[in-house]
Amino acid sequence: MFFLVAAVVIALDQFTKWLVRSNLGLYEAWPHDGARISILHVVNSGAAFGILQGQTVFLIVTSLLGLGAIVLYYIYPPMEHGIIRLALGMQLGGAIGNLIDRVRLGEVTDFIHVGSFPTFNVADASISTSIAVVLIFFAFHEVETARQSEEPVGAPTAIEPPHDAIGDD
Repeated sequence: MFFLVAAVVIALDQFTKWLVRSNLGLYEAWPHDGARISILHVVNSGAAFGILQGQTVFLIVTSLLGLGAIVLYYIYPPMEHGIIRLALGMQLGGAIGNLIDRVRLGEVTDFIHVGSFPTFNVADASISTSIAVVLIFFAFHEVETARQSEEPVGAPTAIEPPHDAIGDD
């Protein structure tokens, strides 16, 4: 499932970026009427939210390190829950999708424009969503672990007396 999710994210990310690059000029938007949500063809030579502009080599190296960390976490997981595996697959796919752009083009194609939020792409959405999933999972996991630790282990349970001891002679 991990590699399948990553492959789907990579394919969807690269396909949507190709569609945008093929059909819209740089800084061209669709629809053109200033809609709150639109497809806006922009490029980003930096990281999330436009930080580290022009630092392509640094971003490629850190992306490779991040990919290594994700793969190591997959190989030697401290927790093998399916949701964590799914989220890691989303992170891997998103990281590879943006890495492909950085290596091929020297910048990442972004196109999903929502109001005043920075423009992003499928890879970015996949990474952000997976991080939120992991944080929510661990928040609930910690609550559940804390709740379970409050229950006494091996506490006696109510035992019903044998049927014949009730006195229905």
